[in-house]
Amino acid sequence: MTQIMEIRIHGRGGQGSVTAAELLAVSAFYDQKYSQAFPNFGVERRGAPVMAFARISNSPINLREQIYNPEYIIVQDSTLVNPETGVLQGVEKAHGILINTEKKQWPEIKNKNIFAVPATQIAIKEIGKPFINTAVLGAFAAMSEAISLNSLKRAITEKFHESPAETVKANVMAMEKAYHYIKENYQL
Repeated sequence: MTQIMEIRIHGRGGQGSVTAAELLAVSAFYDQKYSQAFPNFGVERRGAPVMAFARISNSPINLREQIYNPEYIIVQDSTLVNPETGVLQGVEKAHGILINTEKKQWPEIKNKNIFAVPATQIAIKEIGKPFINTAVLGAFAAMSEAISLNSLKRAITEKFHESPAETVKANVMAMEKAYHYIKENYQL
């Protein structure tokens, strides 16, 4: 039987949730895995809640449906942690929840596998702007081990190949800082 890892990403329009899902899928591909990424679009505008999804497997993936009970949930904006946004759907069974925050306690989340990463602060320090998706993915790679750091670096470099070299380097640095933050703070 094929085991498919499902990931749901919550963010706000303009935070790069769709790009994060794409980078996740490309990283898995570079790790010799099958993957897919897809957004959940509606009438969202910049700042409105959005979702994106990714699947990773060692076998071909034939599913083409939304993800309701993911193994991992990534929350790029901690203000989305409430019942109205759908962030808490399936949270009880998730293997891990990654939240872009400095807050450590989340009593409203019925899961003990919560990982907090200050991705916004890392991005501002490394990139100079709150472009958090690469930092969040570095943290996800550390907590889940679903993708390798080298494959994620390759995916980021490829995705931003038309950007100035310093932009690519800054995004890779943010990714690596968040990766090490999770490894060090959660003894992984």
